[in-house]
Amino acid sequence: MVAIIQSLDDIKAGLAVLRASDPRLDAVHRLAGDPPLRRAEQGFVGLARIVVSQQVSVASAAAIWRRTCEVFDPLTPSRILAAPDEEFRRAGLSAPKIRTLRAIARAIEDGLDLAALGAQDAAAARLALTAIKGIGPWTADVYLLFCLGHGDAWPAGDIAIQEAIKVGLGLQTRPTAKQMGPLAEPWRPLRGAAAHLWWSYYRVLKKREGVLAK
Repeated sequence: MVAIIQSLDDIKAGLAVLRASDPRLDAVHRLAGDPPLRRAEQGFVGLARIVVSQQVSVASAAAIWRRTCEVFDPLTPSRILAAPDEEFRRAGLSAPKIRTLRAIARAIEDGLDLAALGAQDAAAARLALTAIKGIGPWTADVYLLFCLGHGDAWPAGDIAIQEAIKVGLGLQTRPTAKQMGPLAEPWRPLRGAAAHLWWSYYRVLKKREGVLAK
C-alpha cells in the first residue's frame, strides 16, 4: 500500500522512520528541522499549473497562470482541446507548453485517471505521466509528490535536492539524476518524506555557509 502525505504529521511520521534507519538523515534533520507541508491542487488543473510555471521566474509564472485561468474558464481538458491557438497565445503560453497542455488534455479524455496515480507504485505512476508528450521526469515527480502526496515520489532531477544531498552526504560533486536513484534506495518507500527534508535542508544551506558537523 502506498503511503500518502496529507499532513505535517504524515511527514513527521515518515521522517521518524527514516531517521531511525539512517543516521545521516537524523543529522540533516537536526539542522533543517521539520519540513513544511507542500501540497497543491491535484488533477488536470494541478498538472497544468506545473507545466505553465516551468522555466520562468516566479513572478512570470504567477502572471501567466493568472491569465491562463482567465482565458480558460473553466480550465478543463475539453476546454483546452477545443481552444484555438490564439487563446493560448493570449494567455502568454509558448508553443511547447501549448502542445503539452493539449497532450495532457487528450490523455485524460482518452481515460488517464490522474488521481488514481497516487495509489500506484511510484515508478509505474511516473511512467504513466512521462508517456504524455512534453511531460518529463521532473514534472511527473513533482505532480506525484505535491499534487497527489505520493509518499514514495522522488524528484531525482531536482537541482536543489541534488545540491543538498551533495553537502549533506559529503559528496565531491553534485549527483546526477541517474545517480540520485541509488542514493535514495535506502529511503524507500518513504522517499517523499526524504525529499521534503532535503528541500528544507537546501533552504538552510542557502541562508548560511557550512556543512554538517562530523
